[in-house]
Amino acid sequence: MSEQMCDTIAAIATPNAPGGIGILRISGESAIIIAERMFFQKETINWSRWNGYSMHYGVIADKLSAGNERIDEAICLVFRSPKSYTGEDVVEFSCHGGQLILRRVLRLALAAGARLAAPGEFTRRAFLNGRINLAEAEAVMRLIQAQTEDAARAATATLGGTLSRAIDEVRTLLIRQAAQISAWMDYPEDEPTDLLELRPKQISANLAAAHQKLHDLMQKSDAAVPLLDGVETVLIGKPNVGKSTLMNLLAGFERSIVTEFAGTTRDTVTEAVHLGSLPLRLTDTAGIHAAQNPIERLGVERSHAAAASAALLLLLLDASQPLTEEDETLLTTCNPARTILLCNKADLGQAFDLAPLRTRFTHVIPFSAATGLGLEALTQAIEALLGTGDVSPWEALLSTERQRGCAADALTALDAAIQAHAEGFPLDAVAVCIEDAIQALYALTGERATEAIVDEVFATFCVGK
Repeated sequence: MSEQMCDTIAAIATPNAPGGIGILRISGESAIIIAERMFFQKETINWSRWNGYSMHYGVIADKLSAGNERIDEAICLVFRSPKSYTGEDVVEFSCHGGQLILRRVLRLALAAGARLAAPGEFTRRAFLNGRINLAEAEAVMRLIQAQTEDAARAATATLGGTLSRAIDEVRTLLIRQAAQISAWMDYPEDEPTDLLELRPKQISANLAAAHQKLHDLMQKSDAAVPLLDGVETVLIGKPNVGKSTLMNLLAGFERSIVTEFAGTTRDTVTEAVHLGSLPLRLTDTAGIHAAQNPIERLGVERSHAAAASAALLLLLLDASQPLTEEDETLLTTCNPARTILLCNKADLGQAFDLAPLRTRFTHVIPFSAATGLGLEALTQAIEALLGTGDVSPWEALLSTERQRGCAADALTALDAAIQAHAEGFPLDAVAVCIEDAIQALYALTGERATEAIVDEVFATFCVGK
């Protein structure tokens, strides 16, 4: 254990804002001693006899000041090693939630011998002490940052071990296969009657099974990205087609200016919205048209740039008017694979036939941003287009780019092992590729992650977690 890990750390664990309750967390081998220096109970305290998972009411006071200046009434919660979040002795003070009070309590803890915790250091200690693995540590931050119920469920499931168990299943299969190959290499003269899985067909089957499990996990995780991270979505169409009205409908408030005059929106306007279970980063754009005014031209250019980078396009047409040349240009330039057609103002009548459009685009929806007509159909169309309809947040999912990279490395190594075996390479060459896959899976869950990778993971955490 590093010298830094032997320190006792302290930090405010609740948000930097006034609230009913504020929590100060202390963790390390001196946590109980430090708490004793700053906490009083009315009756005599025998700190050595305080059990873990116990709660005590008392007063936090500055014992170094004249008269033991009282700072706050508080609840002291004690967690004994190893049955705590970090695996160390942990004390948490639940104080009144004023920021001044919490800062004074923190200063007391630091004066009593603790040092200020680094970002994510409590969770890092939980990882280093074997309480959680690296994928589960990442799930802690995903849970804190979750903006939707599905994102929170996915993080909770990962924290509960769904991903770890799925990776362990694949890794165990590969370790068993590598061990059998190693045994045969050590005793090649023995008839492998107890190593039947060394038969070529069985080796191929084992490698294929591991490959398929990882491939399925990656595909499922890719489909879950919109649920977890949101979707860059752009509203596009000619002027006065109803884009800003739709933006306001989905945002739930008047985010964009709406008037009866065409061209009201001259710049991109972005808002985070939720449609069903999907978080969308929705951008309203200036109407696409042959602009003469230089400001309008700049707005149209930004509209094209936003549309080019978006994962999802909502192309609005005015259903109450015949299609124009501007509409046809947009229909030609928008990629059907990432575009949903909304025939807006359908409540005012349908001025053109939808059948020809449905031969070019999979999702063509009669819609009204003014009344909400077609909103449910839009939700279903987005889920179908993004492939999220069959994704369950309770399943094992790769939720970070680091995890996906490790899984991809394992798949690449398995591809090499399968090819080497199929082409008749010696089994020791196949074993090297299998070992590379095993190492990539260990890196995914953190058992053999480098210090640089661990540093990178915890650099995104907040202080106090």
